[in-house]
Amino acid sequence: MFALLAIPAVFVLIVRRIVPESPRWLEHAGRHAEADAVMRGIEARVMRSAGVAMLPRPSQQPMAATVRGRGALREIWSGAYRRRTTMVWLLWFFALLGFYGLTSWLGALLQQAGFAVTQSVYYTVLISLGGVPGFLCAAWLVERWGRKPTCIASLLGGGMMAYLYGQSALYGGSVALLVGTGLAMQFFLFGMWAVLYTYTPEQYGTGSRATGSGFASAVGRIGSLIGPYVVGVVLPVFGQGGVFTLGALSFAVAALAVWVLGIETRGVALEALASEDATGETALYPAVADKSS
Repeated sequence: MFALLAIPAVFVLIVRRIVPESPRWLEHAGRHAEADAVMRGIEARVMRSAGVAMLPRPSQQPMAATVRGRGALREIWSGAYRRRTTMVWLLWFFALLGFYGLTSWLGALLQQAGFAVTQSVYYTVLISLGGVPGFLCAAWLVERWGRKPTCIASLLGGGMMAYLYGQSALYGGSVALLVGTGLAMQFFLFGMWAVLYTYTPEQYGTGSRATGSGFASAVGRIGSLIGPYVVGVVLPVFGQGGVFTLGALSFAVAALAVWVLGIETRGVALEALASEDATGETALYPAVADKSS
């Protein structure tokens, strides 16, 4: 199993060969000649694709000053990013605490509710199919509706359906109700994953994006480790209802963090996001919104 899962890692070697280095990162690192060479290659491919001999002159945009001699970890806690870093750490911690706390115990919770082992495994696999349209719907909504509202909606929807799913399993509801609420729960929770990996990198500029996203994910992994343990403590004391209520509350806290501290990044250029006064409420430079993060 581990050998099969390692096969996709070979794709990394292909990516290293065919994907050019980010010209924004090269410029940030002071490697201007390499950045210019990459941009010339990109422009040549665009001209061939468009069938033109010359591209329009690029418009000059205000740029945040590059701070040298400061580590990326210090940068994500600087004035420009402190609020956003707090938001993404809370988001990842509580979202993953709730997600892994529920999903790692899902089969056992179904068995405790009276379902046979084969039934619990079957229902767990069946309701996971709800994640497929959840991914697709979230991918569409982040562009049409926005990152922030889609994130909040997926978290609140996941929390609400997790609570209803727990109630249907706890009080012996029909199988149709159990599967229906489970499908809806997975729809919202997998939609949450699609938004997390879109929204988080867009909080940071070129010089700190990898560090900011990596630390957010690491904080989330702490939540994913604590979640199953907390469920194991809560279950004997408060029962299944307490477990699903805990999951719902975790998603609610994550949604609250995004609502209070989050900014909207859809259509906002990196030059604006890297500014300390970027609120994200409106696209300051919408014409040059960066999609290469």
